[in-house]
Amino acid sequence: MHDDQTPDWDLETLAIRAGHVRTNEQEHGEPIFPTSSFVFGSAAEAARKFGGEEPGNIYSRFTNPTVRTFEKRLAAMEGGERCVATSSGMAAILATALALLQAGDEIVASRSLFGSTVSLFDKYLGKLGITTRYVELSNLDAWEAAMTPATKLLFAETPSNPLSEVVDIAALAEIAHRHDALLAIDNCFLTPALQKPLALGADLVIHSATKYLDGQGRAIGGAVVGRDKELEELFGVVRTCGPCLSPFNAWLFTKGLETLNLRMRAHCDNAQALAEWLEGHPAVMRVHYSGLPSHPQHELATRQQLGFGAVLGFEVKGGREAAWSVIDATRLLSITGNLGDVKSTITHPGTTTHGRLSDDQRASAGINEGLIRVAVGLESLDDIRADLARGLDALG
Repeated sequence: MHDDQTPDWDLETLAIRAGHVRTNEQEHGEPIFPTSSFVFGSAAEAARKFGGEEPGNIYSRFTNPTVRTFEKRLAAMEGGERCVATSSGMAAILATALALLQAGDEIVASRSLFGSTVSLFDKYLGKLGITTRYVELSNLDAWEAAMTPATKLLFAETPSNPLSEVVDIAALAEIAHRHDALLAIDNCFLTPALQKPLALGADLVIHSATKYLDGQGRAIGGAVVGRDKELEELFGVVRTCGPCLSPFNAWLFTKGLETLNLRMRAHCDNAQALAEWLEGHPAVMRVHYSGLPSHPQHELATRQQLGFGAVLGFEVKGGREAAWSVIDATRLLSITGNLGDVKSTITHPGTTTHGRLSDDQRASAGINEGLIRVAVGLESLDDIRADLARGLDALG
């Protein structure tokens, strides 16, 4: 495939073929270019490339063929004009803020955000004079009421971590654009296999590629997808500040994309069945999964998404002590704050992923002491259920 072509392929084909430009070796698989820099044929050629007069590779901080393959493939899958890859998902959010905001600007964000995102907004962007206000994710009236002339960016995870809350992306985009602001959606939990925020009106899609884009728990990375106008500014941040993706990690993510569609369907099947089982267990007070009819945004999720994802939360009776006892009783599930792997993971959000939030912040985000998060992997569903039953049955 030529570099300037993205055929009108289905998502499954884009995930396997998009972005790969064969070298003179005519390789079948995507190569890795583990080099820090690139050689020029002459001083004049070097000057042209450094000056932007001629395309080509210069230095792997901002031009590397392996990274470019991943960027082109993910952009094609998300339906964006361009993608900029970063060293982590948090680096993707930071680069977005540095590229598009300045002192005096405001962010309106959901309360239901990853703890590190809240810390970034409050502690570090706050130092730069960028203010963040938080609203209930699904309450569009609250988003509207929070807008001011200084609001430049709306930021949301949908579904949220770990309560699977959902917001109407098209309606939120309409609010953002009416106020001359941009809408960024963290699509980490669903990926382009299950949700296309850009097609619904969002301006930017943000990923922790560490999660489902890789799917194997092998590497750290991030990405932002959107229009070339905004992405050129992000590229400038990555080029200048250096939060770039390594070629090896980019290659891993590119290979991960090849199986994304199959994996996400299987994840959804396991998660749906596990959520239904948990909802019927006597030790479980409540299950948070948008695939359940009991979920408050189930109808919206059904319309907006092609699946409900692999992450669910459930609350047990007895608070932290009971939650920890269920987690500690597992023998199969990995006790870790990460997610997105073929291996199922389990964690206590209140003391791990959201542990740096204040008590008030956790309460407003619905993170209580009895809440457990499971990212459902691709092991046998019977084995996953049995592993959780060991601790749940002991609660009585």
